[in-house]
Amino acid sequence: MPGPDYADETERCIVFLKGYPADMPEGDERAHKYLKLLQKVSNRQETTVEIRLDDVADFNEEGLLASIQKNTRRYASLFAEAVDAVMPPPTGDAGEETVFDVLMRQRQRTGEGEEGAAAPAADPAHKLPDSMRRTFEVRIVPLTKAPVMAIREVKAADIGHLVTIKGIITRCTDVKPLMAVATYTCDECGFEIYQEVTARQFMPIHECPSVRCRSNNARGQLQLQTRGSKFVKFQEARIQEMSDQVPKGHIPRTMSVHIRGELTRKVGPGDVVSVSGIFLPVPYTGFRAMRAGLVADTFLEATSIQHMKKRYQEYQLDEGTQAEVEALAEEGDVYARLSRSIAPEIYGHEDVKKALLLLLVGGTTKQLKDGMKIRGDLHVCLMGDPGVAKSQLLKQICMVAPRAVYTTGKGSSGVGLTAAVTRDPVTNEMVLEGGALVLADMGICCIDEFDKMEESDRTAIHEVMEQQTVSIAKAGITTTLNARTSVLAAANPAWGRYDLRRSPAENINLPPALLSRFDLLWLILDRADSDADRRLAEHVLHVHQHSRAPDLEFQPLSAHVLRAYISLARQHSPVIPRELTEYIAGAYATLRQDEAASEAPTTYTTARTLLSTIRLAQALARLRFSGAVAQSDVDEALRLMQMSKMSLQEDGARRQGLDPVSDIYTILRDEAKKQDTTHVAYTDALNWITRKGYNQQQLEECLEEYAALNVWQVNPTSKDVHFTDTD
Repeated sequence: MPGPDYADETERCIVFLKGYPADMPEGDERAHKYLKLLQKVSNRQETTVEIRLDDVADFNEEGLLASIQKNTRRYASLFAEAVDAVMPPPTGDAGEETVFDVLMRQRQRTGEGEEGAAAPAADPAHKLPDSMRRTFEVRIVPLTKAPVMAIREVKAADIGHLVTIKGIITRCTDVKPLMAVATYTCDECGFEIYQEVTARQFMPIHECPSVRCRSNNARGQLQLQTRGSKFVKFQEARIQEMSDQVPKGHIPRTMSVHIRGELTRKVGPGDVVSVSGIFLPVPYTGFRAMRAGLVADTFLEATSIQHMKKRYQEYQLDEGTQAEVEALAEEGDVYARLSRSIAPEIYGHEDVKKALLLLLVGGTTKQLKDGMKIRGDLHVCLMGDPGVAKSQLLKQICMVAPRAVYTTGKGSSGVGLTAAVTRDPVTNEMVLEGGALVLADMGICCIDEFDKMEESDRTAIHEVMEQQTVSIAKAGITTTLNARTSVLAAANPAWGRYDLRRSPAENINLPPALLSRFDLLWLILDRADSDADRRLAEHVLHVHQHSRAPDLEFQPLSAHVLRAYISLARQHSPVIPRELTEYIAGAYATLRQDEAASEAPTTYTTARTLLSTIRLAQALARLRFSGAVAQSDVDEALRLMQMSKMSLQEDGARRQGLDPVSDIYTILRDEAKKQDTTHVAYTDALNWITRKGYNQQQLEECLEEYAALNVWQVNPTSKDVHFTDTD
């Protein structure tokens, strides 16, 4: 079968550029899509010509689409030649002339003037390459519905084809200049000689190949002119398979991605991306080439990069999503609906999901005048008995968050969490390779089995959690890396299950220095409760039968809408009004007093606890799209901090023989005595008891029971309490 005639193929490319879209009226804005783009390129307004294969498929040029997909690199050069042929002259003011323009004009004049004399322009070595004149780059963009492959699915049969792979970027080099055309000057005849460079390595020319030097037998020496050569931006990245693409018992595979031109600086370590490009072989170099034989390495020459999950700052909402988010914000109880939309398949854990929602939103990072930073990211530790869905909650947060890294405690070393010093295979320099915490910068780092980490590895997290940096002094490299990440950890108690006969400190088995860095330490204990166990079993069985959660009383929001709402919420920076400072200070002082008075304190209340309260309150204010923190935000933050220890307090109250009604009465009486009053507002009473982990229904029962005993009187309208017994 004869091969394709590339001259005819170039003509087909020209027909496509001129004729797409076909059958379009002349006055329509969509007419002559590529001719309009080329006019912008000619006017120096654009530097990239993207040939979309969706357009090629619509144009219905027989066999052209399949040919491009199978021989992409050659067709990219054919399209570049077609663009040269179709390129219109610039219209209007194309901007100031650059040094490159002046140099190119001078070269063309030199070539034209010498054609009549010694005719060196006929010499192939002296001919000005087309790539030297081009001020644009051609990129082939794959079909929108092109299949996305795992790295291990790309085979030898795909060499030269346009493929699309999905993975996480683990390493990126700096952007460096890559020589595209080398320019030499002969010291004998003075001619400029050009050498196109199509690979990563090339052999420089030393002897002048011009006709004049050969006829005179001069053997002129060539000098490389770096200022006259053409360079393109070049970056190499390493992409690794996603964890869900790796078969059981295998390790993730990686692939090198070569990025050129305007695509550089589009990705960074930790980004989950879909990369389309040309799958190409490359021979081994150096010592490995001696043992490689006929085996070649492979790489992907990127033509298109798409982020699978955009960062919050990069979110640009379409009109439909914008309207949905605005309607959601006006509904009212958005806090509860957003939290219930996190892992609706997991039964219960309403307050835990609220805490995880606040983790996604975060507080406001403060930068003081002297350079000191006060972090706004929240840290949460879920500690509990086995089988309470801690790991599933972590996986769900990884799915919702735009930037998240999931790791386990036993499979993570201190270096793997922070940074390692490795040798760059491209430049052979010692470079820093970020670990999980650095990869999760401006995102969330989920660490499962946190209790099973080695103590020496766990200490690497201390600096990250408070200072949000990783300080490195290794192999002559002394630097500080940013790790502005929220840490979400899941751990089991010291003996696998929580032992009620031991103290909380013995069960938790984490150092106080680490515990104080967590804004919320949530204890989830598996208690035998007939009604709750039955509801849980019915929920789990329904999920197994129908592969979805049971019908809920509300419609859960999709992960896309969740991310969109959170991205808008994070644009607000709420402040604390002056009138709330005394209230927050009093609440913090009460927490310290309660802990000091307790026989077996369950918490470590430090000054960091005060900052945690502020961060949680700011996150709640952000959810309301508000610029100021309200008292209700502070009360909810204090309630969450109290509810996180509720399992322990319930056990303690049960051991002391206290029922909720009696305990609520004690709380109201003590608070009234502290304020030297016999009148208690219902809203104040509700705030006091919710901080202790009780709910509104239990308060109603207490008010009704003690009103019947004539201990107090309850206003039927406002439900305010007036003590009749002042002793």
